[in-house]
Amino acid sequence: MDNQAIAKIQFLQRQAASLLLYQSAVQSEVGSAYLDLLQSIRYTDADARGCLQAYGNYFRCLAAKHQNWEEYLITQILRAENPFTQLAQQQEFEDFPPALVAAVQHDLQALQSLYECSSAALSEWVQDVAHLGVSPVVWYVEKDEIARIHELPLIEKLEQLENWADAVKELAAYYRQFGTGLFAEYQALRWQAGQFVGIRYPDPVQLNQLVGYKSQKEALLKNTEFLLSGQVALHVLLYGSRGSGKSSLVKALLNEYGEHNLRLLEVAKSELRDLPDIVEQLRNVPQKFIIFVDDLSFEEDDDAFKALKVVLEGNLTARPQNIVVYATSNRRHLIREFFADRPSPKDNDEVHAWDTMQEKLSFSDRFGLTLTFEGADQKTYLQIIRHLAAQAGIDMSQENLERQALQWATRHNGRSGRTARQFVDFLKADLTLSRSTYHAANT
Repeated sequence: MDNQAIAKIQFLQRQAASLLLYQSAVQSEVGSAYLDLLQSIRYTDADARGCLQAYGNYFRCLAAKHQNWEEYLITQILRAENPFTQLAQQQEFEDFPPALVAAVQHDLQALQSLYECSSAALSEWVQDVAHLGVSPVVWYVEKDEIARIHELPLIEKLEQLENWADAVKELAAYYRQFGTGLFAEYQALRWQAGQFVGIRYPDPVQLNQLVGYKSQKEALLKNTEFLLSGQVALHVLLYGSRGSGKSSLVKALLNEYGEHNLRLLEVAKSELRDLPDIVEQLRNVPQKFIIFVDDLSFEEDDDAFKALKVVLEGNLTARPQNIVVYATSNRRHLIREFFADRPSPKDNDEVHAWDTMQEKLSFSDRFGLTLTFEGADQKTYLQIIRHLAAQAGIDMSQENLERQALQWATRHNGRSGRTARQFVDFLKADLTLSRSTYHAANT
């Protein structure tokens, strides 16, 4: 390996070591594999096995991410969480400390150097030091396959600039609009064990798959659009029969509005005590959040009840306008009440016991909007069946389809949207398997 190539590798190593704010770009698995490979090329052992193994590890890490080196590095810049990216979400660029801006400019120049040392260049160096007949395979993915639509303009801007340091202001504007970290990477998340966890494969249910409850759907869509537009949106309780599509409707909102900066955060009832803390952590980020609580109900003196009450009714802290709570329940009165709870004239009874009971019964009224989902009658159930069967491409007479659907409802969980979905899924799988078996038997 010639001195010029060794000097280039040394320069790249110094650039990586000099990062002031964006160290995360080279501290991840891919970044570490990149630096290990540079080191292995620089100090190649006698048979170059260490160098080849380092390249294999680097290739595997990129393949696992389904990104090439250049795309990976830009993604790390866009997702980074550091003092600059956090401040960019809270104040205008003109008010940034000059030292912070200078640090970002330095880091962008360093990262640009690493970006320009592509996988193809590394492969050629490995071929040289390992005396291979051909260069190792280069992992490559078209950026359009993985970049989100809102990321492409900034990616193209960086690629066109001679000096990435000139993009600091545009980068700050990107962070201000789209955020960083998990909220930029994932559209669906859950709160688990005191932290946010990204959901890589959220439920793909679409609004056009949900039939019936037209007025409820329209009301929920309008309220969600209020949230996305920055207006005051209401907390919503979706109450009604099991299997009526309440949860599916909320999850479908993400697939409808996810690209408009909407995020869906699932919080289990057991985690509701953390709700005030969750809200404070989401207050200053640019995304709009639906906190989704499924199958909500409470026991008496439940800490989760008190935490949710604070978020719904507010306290001295101003309510953030980028957050709403959408909860589903099969119960109109969310707090379980027993006949023993009703006041009777005993000496030790609470003086204002009726007030206490009414507070329990009226908790659902603290949601600004309550949408009721009644059980599906036969007409609605069959309408859902026909709609889902058409989407699934099931070729069957309407009479036969409806007859089997009614039999299914009788034998299983009654008429509901969930039952309809289960029937259509089963029927489609059964028909597909039967056709495959018939085709195999006649070939």
